[in-house]
Amino acid sequence: MAFFRPVTIAHAHCDLFCGVYDPAQAMIEARSVLNACTKYADSDDSVFRGRCVSIKEQQAELVKHHLSVLWSDFFKPHHVEQFPQLHDLFWRAVKAAGDAKKSMDPAVSQGLIDLIGEISDIFWQTDESSAAGVYPPS
Repeated sequence: MAFFRPVTIAHAHCDLFCGVYDPAQAMIEARSVLNACTKYADSDDSVFRGRCVSIKEQQAELVKHHLSVLWSDFFKPHHVEQFPQLHDLFWRAVKAAGDAKKSMDPAVSQGLIDLIGEISDIFWQTDESSAAGVYPPS
């Protein structure tokens, strides 16, 4: 059976190292959370409102996922040295995504969007973002 074992073992920081990272993924989901809250507030249809809640919770979970991937796979120790607020900023953003998941208040969702905006600003200041990012600011 040793014949079938790989000769060389490769290690990567994810299952398929694609090298593509962008806070836009989290921002798109966060804006969807905000829009679901707004549409919920504007409707009196209980079925539609139930769908808004369900979709908002799914999208907020995706925000948490995208932020976690960005934090754990893109940002490195030298980024933390350059931007010492990164740990706290990501912690607050992931917590805000959890809060947005639990709340139908658009202000809560807007707070999440604001934090992702701060993360995006830092992301695009890094040297690595030019090769990893997809949607640079205009």
